[in-house]
Amino acid sequence: RTFFTLLKLPFPPHHFPKFLNKNFVRIDARNFGMGDWVWLKKFPGDKHTEIKPATKTSFCKLRDLRHENVNLFLGFFYDCGVFAIVSEHCSRGSLEDLIRNEDMKLDWMFKSSLLIDLIKGMKYLHHRDVVHGRLKSRNCVVDGRFVLKVTDHGFNELLEAQKIPHEPPRPEERFWTAPELLRDPTLERKGTFRGDIYSISIIMQEVICRSAPYCMLDMPADEIIRKVAKPPPLCRPSVSVDQAPLECIQLMKQCWCEQPERRPTINQIFDQFKNINKGRKTNIIDSMLRMLEQYSSNLEDLIRERTEELEIEKQKTDKLLTQMLPPSVAQALKMGTPVEPEYFEEVTLYFSDIVGFTTISAMSEPIEVVDLLNDLYTLFDAIIGSHDVYKVETIGDAYMVASGLPHRNGNRHAGEIANMSLDILSAVGSFRMRHMPEVPVRIRIGLHSGPCVAGVVGLTMPRYCLFGDTVNTASRMESTGLPYRIHVNIRTVTILHSLKEGFKLDIRGKTELKVLVPLTPDPQPLLARPCPPALPVPLTPDPQPLPWPRPLPCPLSLGHAPSSMATPPLRTS
Repeated sequence: RTFFTLLKLPFPPHHFPKFLNKNFVRIDARNFGMGDWVWLKKFPGDKHTEIKPATKTSFCKLRDLRHENVNLFLGFFYDCGVFAIVSEHCSRGSLEDLIRNEDMKLDWMFKSSLLIDLIKGMKYLHHRDVVHGRLKSRNCVVDGRFVLKVTDHGFNELLEAQKIPHEPPRPEERFWTAPELLRDPTLERKGTFRGDIYSISIIMQEVICRSAPYCMLDMPADEIIRKVAKPPPLCRPSVSVDQAPLECIQLMKQCWCEQPERRPTINQIFDQFKNINKGRKTNIIDSMLRMLEQYSSNLEDLIRERTEELEIEKQKTDKLLTQMLPPSVAQALKMGTPVEPEYFEEVTLYFSDIVGFTTISAMSEPIEVVDLLNDLYTLFDAIIGSHDVYKVETIGDAYMVASGLPHRNGNRHAGEIANMSLDILSAVGSFRMRHMPEVPVRIRIGLHSGPCVAGVVGLTMPRYCLFGDTVNTASRMESTGLPYRIHVNIRTVTILHSLKEGFKLDIRGKTELKVLVPLTPDPQPLLARPCPPALPVPLTPDPQPLPWPRPLPCPLSLGHAPSSMATPPLRTS
């Protein structure tokens, strides 16, 4: 199959290194390297032993074809049995490449400039009694000034002169072939003037729609060719009237008429197309200036659009980062500023976990455990959003929250954590696992207030961590608590009393480890608060003294559980 190869001449186009005679040149392939670019179109086969006299006559005819819209024939290449045509190189490639390039904005004036160039080039060839026979968008090239030039003309004549067998084209390469030529293979190889007119109409459809021929028909190429060759019904591309002036669409339909004799001549096409723009110039320079203005406007719009998209993605990244780290810490890390550890005089910490989580995990598939934790923590995350708290981390079934850091809030941290704990406990009462809805999810909560140090640990995956005895004590308060209970240290209780928000406390036990249980804020019940209602829980017998490693202050327990259980009387000591 013939193809184009891009090579460089070692000399300007009008000086060739070796002449066979005054009319023909032979370009030695070994000398290609520096110079002007050219198109090299290779003929089928690689065993050509001679240049036939008829071929030389055809070359003389091609050499004399010189027009602004006809690609210049420079010579031929013949070496080692390889035979090829050398023609002028056009930097912007073929018309097919141009109209398929989505980055290239083509308005109607620019399209009409390309089409009028095509018509002028074919008009010149027809006036010189040259039938193209292979006209298609791939055989129309565009130079650096956006001037369209017809190329590949005379190729069929050279094949016949050189006695090279004609290879049958693929179905998609016959879209530009007129119906009468499809029905006569012998006539198809030679081509006709009326057949060239039909090819112009298909190229017009490509330029107007900026799409492949017959792209609007959802059928394979061979089926399209069969329908075009054997009407009725008539098979042609469909073009919307809003894609081009009506006169242009009518001219295109005249050119693909089924009866060849009813198609307009190239002169008639030229005259009609000049009237389409109603006297306005279709000069390529004017179109280029308009195109550059449009490019500038499109570029500004594109930059603005890309900037907005970049800003949206930046906001998404910042949001994700601030969900992993405090905003102030995230900002410092983005700026490359080292984050120094910070001491907080007093904060309140929250720990919770699922009672019997090991048993639940053993009875569940891994994906079911993931779904359980995801559903539960999604519920928790929605609740903490309405409180002045910061989610520190989750490890397995453990959930850790702090208030009073990274932004200090006076002594409100204890009240924020207490209210959040009551809301979480209330929501858990109605929470059900998807894979085991009959099994209740029981959590225990521990709270403690005190000083701690916060800082960023690690570089690859930095984490905002808390250190100090307050963290250990809060974790111990949770681990020694009871299901549906909020186990609170006396230091947190003291702060809650100082807030005077009416938390009721129940002191449980008379051992070294005393326990208090605030059920609802007083004087208003939980239903009066914006958070979900607190659900009462039956109090359990006093726990036995626990083997603490060191004496602790009197801890407290705030608690409630599902509303289906009766509320026991408060017990104080």
